[in-house]
Formats: sequence, structure tokens, C-alpha cells
Amino acid sequence: MAGHSQYSNIMHRKGRQDAVRAKLFSKLAREITVAAKMGAPDPAMNARLRLAVQNAKSQSMPKDNIERAINKASANDEENFEEVRYEGYGPGGVAVIAEALTDNRNRTGGAVRAAFAKHGGNLGSTGSVGHMFNRVGEIAYAEAVGTADEVLEAGIEAGADDVQSDDNGHLITTTFDTLGTVAGELEAALGEPESVKAVWAPIVTAQVEEDGAMSVMKLIATLEDDDDVQAVFTNFEVDDETMAKLTAA
Repeated sequence: MAGHSQYSNIMHRKGRQDAVRAKLFSKLAREITVAAKMGAPDPAMNARLRLAVQNAKSQSMPKDNIERAINKASANDEENFEEVRYEGYGPGGVAVIAEALTDNRNRTGGAVRAAFAKHGGNLGSTGSVGHMFNRVGEIAYAEAVGTADEVLEAGIEAGADDVQSDDNGHLITTTFDTLGTVAGELEAALGEPESVKAVWAPIVTAQVEEDGAMSVMKLIATLEDDDDVQAVFTNFEVDDETMAKLTAA
């Protein structure tokens, strides 16, 4: 398993998810509000909002929080956020994409550039590494939701492109355009997923040694800690021995 998912597994084992739950809810709420402003405030009539709400629910965001975020879009809220994608290279030539929702491009750009510089990377122009990734949808389920064959069958029926199952759970991949529809079909068949999100999946990976992998992980952590950064993706890959060391560290 390569890229950001590899980093996420390591950090999840370290308990990082609990420490950043409040920040996660804040970022989910921002995405919901932006989606509601861009279209109808009804998820049934707004595909982007429907996806944002699905993702928030999968992260156990309370219903009241979700409703407040939607209502904020039509409550004369003066905050206006724009979507910005930052691309660059981390240690060892690892490609990095950071997606942000910001009301101050200069502030966010400065913070992202500083993060790259601090951890041995270089911020590039938009498009500098994007060609190394595909924009796809990913839907994750816990292992207990069903056997590999059962989830595969549900994925095929829902129109998914790929289903991968292992001891960590089930990962269903879709095209970006069909993510909301496939997620809805799977929820009806298997129940609520652990996560529903659009991701940048690496086409090619960069092999990184232990020291470089630690530096990349620190860069990702710094970027994700920024209030304006919604998600970070990389194409770094480590071998099993290095993975074991990073997990044990």
C-alpha cells in the first residue's frame, strides 16, 4: 500500500486521530458550508454537499454540527473561501499535493511554502506533480462489515471500479464523478462506511528510505495541522522493513 494511505495507517496506530478530532470536524464543517454555498442547501439536490455530508457522517460528526454548517451558508455569513491546490516535492523527490479552503490565499500560501522548506521540500506550481496522480473516489469499510467476496459483490453491484480487502478492512475505489452515487449504493447494502472521500491516487510511487520517510511524514503532519489545509496526498512508498520500524517508533 503506497502514498498517503500508508502514512495514515501509521499515524492511526499512534492514536493521532483522537488528538485531531476537533480540527477534523472544523475542516469537515468548512467543506459542508462551502458546498452548500455553491449550490442548493439540500444534499439531495447538490452532489458536492451530499458527498461532504457523507464524509462527515462517516467520521462520526454529530448531526447538529452538520446542520449548523449547512445553515451557515445561508445565514449572511461573510466568510468566503476559495479552493487552492498546492503541489510540490518533499524529501527524496516525493510528490505532494495539499488541498486547501482559504479566505486568505497569501496566509495559506506562506504557511504551506514554509512547511515545505522546513522539512526539506520545495513548493512548485500548480500542475507540477498532478500528472503523477489520478483523481478518484475511495470508500472505506471495517473488516467486520463482511467477507472479501461479499464486499466485492456489493462493490460490483454499486458500480465501483475496484475493491481491495485485507486485515485493515475494505477499500472500494470509484471514479471521481460517480463517488457520491456508489457511496449511496454501498451504504444501502453494507451500512455506513468508515470514510467517503475524493483522493489523489498516485500513478507512480517514490521509494523512500527510513530517514526520508520520517521527514515526509513530518511534512504531511505540518501541512495537515494547518487550519486551511483540507487534505494532503503523496506518492511515497517504503519497504516492509522500514514500515515496521516506522510503526514501532
